[in-house]
Amino acid sequence: MTRSPVHAAWADLPALIAAPLGDGHAQLGEGPSWDPERGVVWWVDVLGHVLHATTLDGRDRAIPLQQQLTSVVLRASGGLVGTTPSGFVAIGPDDGAMTLLAAVEADDPATRSNDGKVDPAGRYWAGTMFDSGAPDGGSLYRLDADLSVHRLVTPVSCSNGLAWPSDGRSMYYIDTLTYRVDRFPWDAATGDLGTRTPWVHIPEGAGLPDGMTIDAEDHVWVALWDGWGVVRFAPDGTPVARIEVPVARTSSCCFAGPDLDTLAITTAQPDGEGDRAGQPLAGRLFAVRPGVRGRAPDAFRG
Repeated sequence: MTRSPVHAAWADLPALIAAPLGDGHAQLGEGPSWDPERGVVWWVDVLGHVLHATTLDGRDRAIPLQQQLTSVVLRASGGLVGTTPSGFVAIGPDDGAMTLLAAVEADDPATRSNDGKVDPAGRYWAGTMFDSGAPDGGSLYRLDADLSVHRLVTPVSCSNGLAWPSDGRSMYYIDTLTYRVDRFPWDAATGDLGTRTPWVHIPEGAGLPDGMTIDAEDHVWVALWDGWGVVRFAPDGTPVARIEVPVARTSSCCFAGPDLDTLAITTAQPDGEGDRAGQPLAGRLFAVRPGVRGRAPDAFRG
């Protein structure tokens, strides 16, 4: 298996190497979410219009979709919820059938949804971006339990990872093209945000911050697009460990398994044909046991 190049900023961090999990593959893997009831990691192929369900022993079920899906989460009342170019949708876990719950920028063909996550109060947060990748074309939205939609942050260039530490008063957020993880004061009762401040800066050449998750010790794991892995940051923002992945484009991650002790990592294929030949595992789901546990996934309560 190809060894990942290590950026100088992470070279001294203790490291583990992730291995492929199952034979599911994607053009652009994203949005992993652990489903403890079904015992699968749900994840999406954004460009291939496929929803994957992968068990931790490597069995993968690929469900073809009628439209693009960019994130998928659990629904407390049953089934799944996700984000599409039209907005938030309910998803049938058996057949992938979608029903629109709330429209978001559905009349703007230049934008599409991107990453999303549920907060500890059961609200679904997801952002948008220009489909072309140009900057400042998107926003961050929140879907409440009554299916009302609220725009919280704008403009956004490439809305990505979200995480909530156990203090119940703050939220981490990634707009990829800022090369940062930012922190907001967060009101658990209302879902409102306070003033945004930078929390972690990703060094030049170390990759772009993409999706992320948080563990039981309030450390944040950030997947690095074109960064060949995932880096763990302590609550004070100090990098403390890394996971090597043998493909450049790591896109997101989540904790999975009955004990939440496995980190599942989505990846994407590179653009160039030569790069794809040199990264035969690109687009696969990867897994590693990092020695810490995550948190039980939050489900959308609408």
